[in-house]
Parts: sequence; C-alpha cells; structure tokens
Amino acid sequence: MEIKSGYYRISVNALILNEERDKFLVCKKANGNWVLPGGGLDWGETPHEGIVREIKEEMVCTVTNVADKPSYFLTTPNRNKDQWVANVIYETELDSLAFTPTDECVEIKFINKDDLTSLNVPEKLEKFAHMFNS
Repeated sequence: MEIKSGYYRISVNALILNEERDKFLVCKKANGNWVLPGGGLDWGETPHEGIVREIKEEMVCTVTNVADKPSYFLTTPNRNKDQWVANVIYETELDSLAFTPTDECVEIKFINKDDLTSLNVPEKLEKFAHMFNS
C-alpha cells in the first residue's frame, strides 16, 4: 500500500504479557526478525478488530480482551525506510498460548529489553522494549 509523503501508515500491535508482567510476547517472522504480534490497520477497521484479525492470521489464537485505550504509541520508519508508521500498542489477552506456526509467525516467546542483544529485532521493537522496561 502506497502512503503519500507526509502521512503515516497505522499499525496496531498486541502487548501480551507473561504472568509476572515483566516480559512481553514476540513472534519470529520467516525472515528471522522478532516482532510484536500485529500489523497494518485495514480500511474501516477499528484497532480492536485489527488486533483480533492479526492475531488470528499470525498465531491462530483467539483474543479474549483488548484494552480500551492504547498502552504505548511510537513512530518508526517502515522496513524499507521509505514511509513512516504510527504504531499503536494495546494490552491484549488470549484464551491460551496454544500457538500454531504460520507463514507470518514461525515461533513465539516472551522477552524483555535484556534479551534484545541475542535476537534479530527491527528498530520498532527495540524502541518499544526500552519504553516497556523503563
């Protein structure tokens, strides 16, 4: 999707926490990058609908709750560095972590900022992790 210069693509992401609430769930993409679950908001979708759709597509999991308000907001360039993305991150709960690998997510795990050095992560996840653990 082409975004005109001066505009942002909206991305909604799920913040899924472990029981201790000190780590968050990330998905490993087929290219080896680790990312927050979620993605671009489709035309006419609410953020909640977008998160539910993305979780179903990526992880084949069922969302039971999405927070009413975002927990985090950050802007980053997209992976090609030719457009900007407004990332809106909502705390999200799943019915279970019974994960099914897909083309979009081959593995999941809980991490915190200290785990970043051993993982291939895009700028967006690095920025978020520092916000989360501060």
